[in-house]
Amino acid sequence: MTAPTPRSAAPSAPAAPATAPVRWGILATGAIASAFAEDLALLPDARLTAVASRTEESALRFAERHDIPRAYGSWEQLAKDPEIDVVYVATPHAQHHAATALLLAAGKPVLCEKPFTLNLPEAQDLVRLAREHRVFLMEAMWTYLDPAVRRLTRLVDDGAIGDVRTVQAEFAFTADPGGSGRLRDPGAGGGALLDIGVYPLAFAQLLLGAPDTVQAWGRIAADGVDDNTGIVLGHPGGAHAVLSCSIVSDGAQRAEIGGTLGRIEIPRDFYRPDSFVLHRRGHEPEEFRFPREAGHGYRYEAAEVMRCLRAGAVESPLVPLDGTLAVMATLDTVRRRIGLRYPGDRD
Repeated sequence: MTAPTPRSAAPSAPAAPATAPVRWGILATGAIASAFAEDLALLPDARLTAVASRTEESALRFAERHDIPRAYGSWEQLAKDPEIDVVYVATPHAQHHAATALLLAAGKPVLCEKPFTLNLPEAQDLVRLAREHRVFLMEAMWTYLDPAVRRLTRLVDDGAIGDVRTVQAEFAFTADPGGSGRLRDPGAGGGALLDIGVYPLAFAQLLLGAPDTVQAWGRIAADGVDDNTGIVLGHPGGAHAVLSCSIVSDGAQRAEIGGTLGRIEIPRDFYRPDSFVLHRRGHEPEEFRFPREAGHGYRYEAAEVMRCLRAGAVESPLVPLDGTLAVMATLDTVRRRIGLRYPGDRD
């Protein structure tokens, strides 16, 4: 079986000062950028120093709302700012490659929102750039840094449920079928798969590693995006994952991990759970609860980035780039299976 994704060692680069605050820039000014900015304010060793947008007006409004000293009307200005230690890329995912490539070429460490890119070749290009320039790069897969998921992963690694044989996970909600936003725009990489399907796929590969077989079924809506997709992953040794994502049905976002000695149930929001239940043969069910801390849940990924920068690491051992590439490869395979294409796709 291919090793599960977040287990690899991270290479190193010159360490950042251990005592000075880490100075952040944010590229983009949407809702997720605002949530991240609010979470950075909860970290005493983080300083939100600059924001960039394609328009100066948008950057200025965002800067005023979040008390940010500098606002730039172009991505290039942020990339050239010598007083920025790391940049969070929060654009729609169709723009991730262009924004991140610009920053890496300028020597700026990057935390890039998920999904990392639209496809595997774009992701491979970013990883190549980061490794060539020895600049830190990490996908903002907050699930991997969530305290509950990390505790769950340790239990699995320690053999609490034996060998993992099955993973089931769903992410579903109902979106306006007549909507015209990013979720319904194929040019923005919209639809269920990339926007929310990346979560069950990443969760499954966290536990089982990369699959050797991929089957998928999906409906392509009239607007050209997938709105209801199911996936089955096959792994060496007979383990498998059954996953689904939908923007036309409601769901609890639940997950279950089955092993030879027991199972773990996540009743809701598996990508950021506040509880899960461990069932072991011969034992009473054991519930693990994780009270919500202040913020939106992005503080953990920001803290991991800062830890890596201070250690001189250019990759995170918890969200390694090889794991990100493995998930992107599976996403590409699913797209081929269901016939999902975006403008600019090449055969």
